[in-house]
Amino acid sequence: MYIIAIAWIYVALMAAVGAESIVGGIMTFSGFIFPLALILWLGGSRARRRRRAEKEALEDQPVTPPEDSPPSR
Repeated sequence: MYIIAIAWIYVALMAAVGAESIVGGIMTFSGFIFPLALILWLGGSRARRRRRAEKEALEDQPVTPPEDSPPSR
């Protein structure tokens, strides 16, 4: 998915370079990049949800010392 994002950024950059003015180039670039950012954010929501669940599962587990370690003094 990242190769598509990189290609889209390249296309946005080339469209911005071809604009007639600097302001037009900035507006063109941001017009291409904001939808890309939204799509990447929505596409990563499942991974973020899974990471949060794994983190919460690790926090719920009690911490016990390994049985092979010597007792602490």
